[in-house]
Amino acid sequence: MEEYIEEALKQGYIRPSTSPAASSFFFVTKKDRGLRPCINYRALNKIMVKFRYPLPLVPAALEQLRDASVFTKLDLRSTYNLIRIREGDKWKTAFVTPAGHYEYCVKPYGLDNAPSVFQDFMNEVLRDFLNRFVVVYIDDILIYSRSLAEHCHHVSEVL
Repeated sequence: MEEYIEEALKQGYIRPSTSPAASSFFFVTKKDRGLRPCINYRALNKIMVKFRYPLPLVPAALEQLRDASVFTKLDLRSTYNLIRIREGDKWKTAFVTPAGHYEYCVKPYGLDNAPSVFQDFMNEVLRDFLNRFVVVYIDDILIYSRSLAEHCHHVSEVL
């Protein structure tokens, strides 16, 4: 836990907090036997104003791939950490550990709005390519093309 806190502080993902609120912090075991930090945001999620941005429908996304024969899948890492939390709202993400009281500066996992906010962000970033040669589902990007030459150009544009 101390290692996670130290690294997150160094990266600017969290900061010490004086918030009157705090959620509990613990780790859960991942499939690869590593540990994933987990913060119990159930109480915050109950009162949060929901951002109802639609996630893509899989059948509609698959329809776009009909004529494609070449694919590249990009799976982004630590993606929610790209979204900064608005100043004045950070105190709401506070959590407590034996090492201290902290709050997030970037969007943590576990908040109800995180997937829809990130989908909106990704759609904005890749807007020019969507429905032409890119499908985005939260942090997964699928680039599709009819030929290898076309695909090299598409991948280059996305990157």
